[in-house]
Amino acid sequence: MSLIRRLWGTITLFFYFHYELIVSSVRVAWDVLTPHNYARPGFVVMPLDAKTDGELMLTANLISLTPGTLSVDLNEDRSELLVHSMFGGDDPEAEIAAMKHGIERRVLRATR
Repeated sequence: MSLIRRLWGTITLFFYFHYELIVSSVRVAWDVLTPHNYARPGFVVMPLDAKTDGELMLTANLISLTPGTLSVDLNEDRSELLVHSMFGGDDPEAEIAAMKHGIERRVLRATR
């Protein structure tokens, strides 16, 4: 049963990441191509539930691969990830919630 659950988690992670890739690409392109500047860049500190090297690496890399976000640093006790977000300056809590309940949650489903 665990294998089936992890396989399903991997499939949902794959499709969720590609959905986020398209949505964020359009959002960044729209910001670049229109005269109005919607970007409010800022750094956000995301608390992590991921603990293993694989979970941390996958979470940080998928965040960095999504246009408009970049994983910058992992603190020493590996409990928080510093992320630069192109649109995170206005509402950092919403940005953190979107990453935690989006990428990180699906990474944990695929790896645990």
